[in-house]
Amino acid sequence: MATRRGVHPAVHHPVPREARRRAPSAVTIPLNVDNAVLEVAGREVKLTNLRKVFWPDLGVTKAELLQYYADVAPVLLPHVRDRAMVMRRYPNGATGEAFFMKRAPAPRPAFIEICEIEHDSGNVIGFPIVQDVPSLLWLVNLGCIDLNQWYARCDDVDRPDYLHFDLDPGTASFAQVLETALIVHEALRGLGMPDYVKTTGSKGLHVYVPIVRGPTQKEVWTAAKTIALELARRHPRLMTAEYKVARRPAARVLLDYNQNAWGRTLASVYSVRPHPRACVSTPVTWDEVTRGVAIEDFRIDNVRERLTRLGDLWSPIAHDQGQRFDFARLAL
Repeated sequence: MATRRGVHPAVHHPVPREARRRAPSAVTIPLNVDNAVLEVAGREVKLTNLRKVFWPDLGVTKAELLQYYADVAPVLLPHVRDRAMVMRRYPNGATGEAFFMKRAPAPRPAFIEICEIEHDSGNVIGFPIVQDVPSLLWLVNLGCIDLNQWYARCDDVDRPDYLHFDLDPGTASFAQVLETALIVHEALRGLGMPDYVKTTGSKGLHVYVPIVRGPTQKEVWTAAKTIALELARRHPRLMTAEYKVARRPAARVLLDYNQNAWGRTLASVYSVRPHPRACVSTPVTWDEVTRGVAIEDFRIDNVRERLTRLGDLWSPIAHDQGQRFDFARLAL
């Protein structure tokens, strides 16, 4: 198939609709065996090395990681469904070596849907898609502690439905990250952009703007770059948009727009991270940012209770509720 640069068609190989069933919201992962085969939503899911300790200092096992994802699946799945998933595998847990994997491994269960994406090189890569609880458990069982999905859905992988900023502290303090986030929030509000914030579960914060699908990935990246450069110019003692580490000033928060580039990913909402405390990338309110939060406030052991109390603060992004910004209004 001939393609021009910047256009990246995807071929989606779905499971037939009549074969797809609604997954239950709760699955029990066995804790006292090494391997198990579970029936989930009418499908067999093979789980392995369940008693392997993924966080030695916490004593958290792979089974407990799988149980977390099974429990949060009802709120997590709408954020990742229909999107190619880049796998970052930690076969020996959070303290072990990790590696990225794009192509879905074979053999694999028949229920795993594939998103085929043609890259500029001409290579076509078949990424897995997490559509339901069985496919979610299959992916996590590969050792994927966090989930890294594409920003655009598989039916048009070059047209995202949100833009975002990764606020990376580098050598700055987390207090500076919070201050930067509030400045970004005010700037986006001034542009008429609705924005949502979450902890990364690692070091910083992510700020997302849901947009009307239409602009290409390059156009979204250009808009994010323009905003980041202007904010860095206005607040040079607090933040920077300099992507090259060698040229980046110390003790500045990196307002990273470059994660909007084609093919890049960030850890999804509700992803557990390979943090020593098993922290989770968690939505927070802007009031919470103003009062002050910490990465360690949101962990694999307490996020489920927070969801019970507050629900999914990012539901408007996943379900197209409320306002989405139309790029036709933006003049940068």
